[in-house]
Amino acid sequence: MIRIGVDAMGGDFAPDAVVSGAVLALKHLNADERIVLFGDQQRILEILARENANPTDFDIVHTSEVIEMGDLPSKAFAKKTDSSIVKGFMALAAGKIDGFASAGSTGAMMVGAFMVIKQIPGIIRPGIAGFIPVSESKLNVILDVGLNPDCRPDVLYQYGKLGSIYAQRVLGIDNPRVALLNIGEEEEKGNLVTKSAFEMMKDSTDYTFVGNVEGHHLFHDKKADVVVCDGFVGNVVLKEAEAFYHLLKKFSPENKFIERFNSENYGGTPVLGVNKPVIIAHGASSPVAIMNMIKQTREVIVSDLCEKIKQAFM
Repeated sequence: MIRIGVDAMGGDFAPDAVVSGAVLALKHLNADERIVLFGDQQRILEILARENANPTDFDIVHTSEVIEMGDLPSKAFAKKTDSSIVKGFMALAAGKIDGFASAGSTGAMMVGAFMVIKQIPGIIRPGIAGFIPVSESKLNVILDVGLNPDCRPDVLYQYGKLGSIYAQRVLGIDNPRVALLNIGEEEEKGNLVTKSAFEMMKDSTDYTFVGNVEGHHLFHDKKADVVVCDGFVGNVVLKEAEAFYHLLKKFSPENKFIERFNSENYGGTPVLGVNKPVIIAHGASSPVAIMNMIKQTREVIVSDLCEKIKQAFM
């Protein structure tokens, strides 16, 4: 039995959007896959009744507190011990669920990931992976997209390894090509960090490094399958891709490729480098985005991604 933990109280439109999204996700799950909702039981039951959903299709863990977006993450995590996020992480650590996903406070989710689940030994800094569509059927992985705005060269080297394992295990790419995002393709281009990272990555035996790529290479698959950058640059790229979608959607609303830039289609981004599956979604997630967040969590669980990363860093 696979048990997917979901923070029912996390997000701008919670719990309505989250519970409605969980109902949508049921159609995509197998009989041995179950959603565990953490949140206010009475409110969850009311929404399930409104959606004409059977409460017995879900497990509900009642919580009386919510970590709000404006709360200081570390203090809130320590004080609001009956919150949906804290109880979700405690259940994940205890093995009562196999993965945990939330559209709530990113800061609180990271506190839980680092303090409760903890990072895999050997990993300097975990990262958050994002996705860039390059065709109607293919995605590129980009990381980090916001966790570490300043990265040492050895951290960028490890991101190549993490991204390569994710691309293999979850996206099904046999031999992922890893590239470093830079201001030029030449080896000597870049700042001190990217130059040093290039020197480390070019001789890697951990993955297939194909060199530097520039910004205009991001949206096609001729160069790479995994793009490595620090969290500052990655976050800018990801948000520009979201803006790109909303702009082009006005001119070509039925274009299938443009629709792949819609962040709702991915639901959430995985934290790579911690001991168990943790997925973080956009605070403004709709029911469709929540549905895809749950599907993404299921994919990470089924792929045994965390165990494969542990083995790679032993």
